[in-house]
Amino acid sequence: MARRYLVVDAFSARPLMGNPVAVILDAEGLGSEQMQAIARWTNLSETTFVLPATTPDADYRLRIFTPASELAFAGHPTLGSARAVIDSGWKAPLDGKLVQECKAGLIDISLDAEDGQLTLQLPAARITPLPDTAVQALSRAYGAPLAADAAFAAVDVGIVWGVAEIESVDALLAMRHDLNLAAEVERQNDLTGVSLFARYDDGSIEVRSFAVSDGVPEDPVCGSGNGAVAAYRRHLGQLPHRDWSYLSRQGRCVGRDGTVHLSADSDGHIRVGGQCVITARGQLEL
Repeated sequence: MARRYLVVDAFSARPLMGNPVAVILDAEGLGSEQMQAIARWTNLSETTFVLPATTPDADYRLRIFTPASELAFAGHPTLGSARAVIDSGWKAPLDGKLVQECKAGLIDISLDAEDGQLTLQLPAARITPLPDTAVQALSRAYGAPLAADAAFAAVDVGIVWGVAEIESVDALLAMRHDLNLAAEVERQNDLTGVSLFARYDDGSIEVRSFAVSDGVPEDPVCGSGNGAVAAYRRHLGQLPHRDWSYLSRQGRCVGRDGTVHLSADSDGHIRVGGQCVITARGQLEL
């Protein structure tokens, strides 16, 4: 049968920038092995599959695959899929809200009626220090100098990121990582990947994210990675618990450029937002 799909560039209002996600809109009847095969075929950092919700509290269910495995949650696929769901007429927001069901639970998504920006509420973060052996291996794998008093920590936001601050934006952008060692450290420490950041003087940050063991040597613009960085920064006292916002830039090292809006509401929930633009439409003959 013919199954509609869209390719959506997340965290950009410009086509061919941001981070693309392939969204399969008519996914009923596809098994897990077929979904994984499609994700390998698209070879994007993530491919998603839209399904009817299994709970009345959700508008739709989403399954998310990298080229190598299924994820419980991811940021740019969540926002890009929401754009596809709305644009295709699969589901209309109610009072500017959608609720996505995924393996990590229910994800609240809001649509700004004025500028079209989509924003998700990040799952509550759990932060744990990494053992010294893992910190040393990660430092060797990425080879960029850490900021003073910085250390790697594991940040679980539905998927688990190793997060650390690099001493400067220039050092972060110049960094070259050892793919084999990075993948080995990820597997040994149950990390989905690593997100590194550095601060600009104006309060914004630069981020680079890697999920090498999942077949993603560098993710162009990563919503969950940015959310994990925000949780890490708040944990260290760089941000207050609530009522803050800043911008993150990501993707220049892989020929992309995306902007992520990070904020915390009055209840302390971390929110991850950005523009999303549809760049391709087609159908799979499966």
